[in-house]
Amino acid sequence: MTELEKIAYAKSFIDKLANGINPLDDTPIPKGDIANNVRLSRCFFYVSSILQREIDRERRKVPKEKRKVAKEKKQERLPFTITQEQLKDFGYSPNPLSATAVARKINWLVRDDIEQKKIESLSYRKITQWLLNIGMIEYREWEDGKMKRFPTEEGEKIGLVLADWDNYGRRAPVIYYTEDAQRFIIDNIDAVIATEVIKGKTSYPWGVNNEEADD
Repeated sequence: MTELEKIAYAKSFIDKLANGINPLDDTPIPKGDIANNVRLSRCFFYVSSILQREIDRERRKVPKEKRKVAKEKKQERLPFTITQEQLKDFGYSPNPLSATAVARKINWLVRDDIEQKKIESLSYRKITQWLLNIGMIEYREWEDGKMKRFPTEEGEKIGLVLADWDNYGRRAPVIYYTEDAQRFIIDNIDAVIATEVIKGKTSYPWGVNNEEADD
């Protein structure tokens, strides 16, 4: 891992803490937890801005030609792939997980290939898009007038559960995956991997993307 990648990785943790999210499993941090203190949150945002400046500084150090080579190498990565044998080591969590956490656990099983840039990582958006495609998740209008994702009746049957996330007064519905839902994803991993996501984001059935609707 390069110095730039290390800084970016650290910033991703700080950003999640600043937004009231546990960076280890992507679950909302309880309101009463010290990490959700508004003064700490402001400090996290401040540290994040410093890390961003450091990231920008490190990027300017990289010669243009090297950036071009790095981009070409990234484009040479093979699509995400994983064997059934590797999937046997997936540790099912008895606690509901976010789609991001499920994808992260799957990626961990082939981390060497991902870190060596041999294959792409599996995006949580593929999981969500696939569930949208097969009718386990649907878009509904939320109380703020924006479209958000909700599990359908069929989705609830496979173990999708809805949680009400409140982050400093901003409420939003968030879908979590119980152990049954995690098993459903692993059992259908080939279909998930084959799913196409428009411009890297899950989309409405009629083709309109809404970044705010993502986890």
